[in-house]
Amino acid sequence: MGGGGKIPYPKEVWSPAGGWYAQPANWRVNTAIMGAFVVGVAAVTWGLSAEREYRDRMPEPGRFFPSRYWSKQIIEHERQQVAKNES
Repeated sequence: MGGGGKIPYPKEVWSPAGGWYAQPANWRVNTAIMGAFVVGVAAVTWGLSAEREYRDRMPEPGRFFPSRYWSKQIIEHERQQVAKNES
């Protein structure tokens, strides 16, 4: 019921992916390194995008708006609104 064993294949074949039945010993470390790299690039891109974000019109108060948590312009606008309402 197991589908049989591995089929015979030529041992002299080389491929960049490792050939048939490749299972490199350090695949977990390689995956973790690439995962950290992807997360790092995403974080840098996210930060740069948030830094350069500009709004002509601010979101309505109380409405869900995800970038209000990281956009400097919206955060400053909401601080000014709170200060204006308190005075």
